[in-house]
Amino acid sequence: MRSPQMRRFGLGAVLALLLAVFGLAPTASAAPAPAELTFTTNSATTTPGGSVKLSMTLTNNNTYDVWFVYQTIEPTWLTTQRPDLKYSFSGCSLTTVNGPAPCSGTGPANLGGNYGATIRPGQSRTVTLTLDVAADSGCNGNIGFYSYFYAEFSDSTNVSGGPVYTPVTRVLCS
Repeated sequence: MRSPQMRRFGLGAVLALLLAVFGLAPTASAAPAPAELTFTTNSATTTPGGSVKLSMTLTNNNTYDVWFVYQTIEPTWLTTQRPDLKYSFSGCSLTTVNGPAPCSGTGPANLGGNYGATIRPGQSRTVTLTLDVAADSGCNGNIGFYSYFYAEFSDSTNVSGGPVYTPVTRVLCS
């Protein structure tokens, strides 16, 4: 004779399998990354001779301070395939409670020092670079970048992230 407990176990296993197959099973909620990098631009388009502000925001979602950040920024593959697009970074500013403060390093190497001192848990820092498009640049192409970052926290842990992509800037003919 079969045990009623085994029958209940079998029915429960079949029900769990059906829920998992159809995506109705409860899932664990994902915790936010300990540090997150996001990009925004003040304009999706520009013309040769124009400029766009590219803002990078680093958010500390950890329970410990961010003590160190290393970040790079490089053009996307599609951007490198358009040699007629001429651009450069100029100007760098860190948003502070007292307004913008100048920073150094506009890429592609270590941008991390631009975020300034300690970033407390739950806080963000924003660095804005100016992307200048040369007056003799080609047009009807997109300029985009990607970034990798590494952050160290005050509890001696670290996190690496990326690639994080910037919004593309379309260079329009005037």
